[in-house]
Amino acid sequence: MAQKKMTKEELVAKAQKPGQDAMILHPFYRGKMQTVPKCCIRDINDMSVWYSPGVAAPCKAIQADPLKVYDMTSKWNTVAVVSDGTRVLGLGDIGPEAALPVMEGKALLFKYLGGVDAVAICLDTKDPDEIIRTVKLLQPSFGGINLEDINNPKCFYILDRLRKEARIPVWHDDQQGTAAITLAGIINALKVVGKNKKNVKVCNIGVGAANVAIIRLMEADGFKPENMILVDSKGILSSKRKDIEAQQKENPYKWDLAKRTNPENREGGIEEALKGADICISLSKSGPDTIKPEWLKGMNKDGIGFFCANPVPEIWPWDAKEAGLRIVATGRSDFENQVNNSVGFPGIFRGALDVRATTITDEMCIAASYEMAKFAEKGGLSETHIVPTMADFDVYIDEAVAVGMKAIEQGVALKPMSREELYKTCSTIIRQSHETIDLLLKNVIPPPPAGV
Repeated sequence: MAQKKMTKEELVAKAQKPGQDAMILHPFYRGKMQTVPKCCIRDINDMSVWYSPGVAAPCKAIQADPLKVYDMTSKWNTVAVVSDGTRVLGLGDIGPEAALPVMEGKALLFKYLGGVDAVAICLDTKDPDEIIRTVKLLQPSFGGINLEDINNPKCFYILDRLRKEARIPVWHDDQQGTAAITLAGIINALKVVGKNKKNVKVCNIGVGAANVAIIRLMEADGFKPENMILVDSKGILSSKRKDIEAQQKENPYKWDLAKRTNPENREGGIEEALKGADICISLSKSGPDTIKPEWLKGMNKDGIGFFCANPVPEIWPWDAKEAGLRIVATGRSDFENQVNNSVGFPGIFRGALDVRATTITDEMCIAASYEMAKFAEKGGLSETHIVPTMADFDVYIDEAVAVGMKAIEQGVALKPMSREELYKTCSTIIRQSHETIDLLLKNVIPPPPAGV
């Protein structure tokens, strides 16, 4: 029997349900992460091994050879999720305390999907230099840093500085993670509609951290900036925009893009920018009325739309489809074609940590993008299936291996190994993480309240 098609009202109600459940479950569990031991504790006497006096021996060994910290502590598999709460999930500058639920959620995704131990750290400062200094001070305790929900343009400055100055991999998921999974979706969407990346017209709505990084990664993969048009809150970017030129010291990234895109110096807003576009990539103001259906009708045939604002996309996907788009993606897990960085960052960090990479390069991100695209293609590409889902657990292993091997190839891995060794390492860690969580669910973590 054919499944009954949901009405628009029912679809909207379904989209609102996760937020309603979240308000019940967050106070019920009082947080999402906890610290549990990973070593054997046969009886109280083992504390003399794990703490004083026995712990002095590994301390001295690490003092003599600092790299032994990766062998004798949890540093090798621990990431700090660092935020100042200034650009949270489409909610904006809500402060570090209000950002903490998001950072804990990120830590949960790291553990469940990538087997990575992550600690949420929300900073009570908005000063970019203080954030840089704090991250550098945290380096002895962590194998990597995941920057999160920091507003632009300072997020670009922070990431660029730390990629140069830190001795552990520093990554901004809103930039690199979003870019990696978006590129994967674009690769497969173009295959479905039969278009070529070298000549497609791309319209980017929003010039924040995510879209700037997406453009950078697309360029590195062969997309042409002269085929791109960008739109910010004041309209289409161009070299004639005096306001952007005047602010080039504060935001050189936007001025650079204004000069290299939109060679025709087209003017107007979103509606004008979409005319003749093959792809719309929007990471802008939360909708559902940021982009009007009638504006999408100006796009080329077999149009592709990525509407990834959170928590509500710039336009509901069913409205975009009615407007004529052939492929529609959002950042939400409850809609088809979820273009969400959670499909990328756990595996990317898994690979970087396991080969002890000193940085995460753009080439490592592109390697992950193609691995994600290939994984989805193995399951059969279609208008409603262009990227893996969070439930495709094997994709995290595949992209971890691709990232690790690219790091080894580029000479930024301190622990090179064969592809077979890396696959075994990654898969074992991720499998053990799932088994640990299953054990906790069966024996420790209480079930949610009825009806949720």
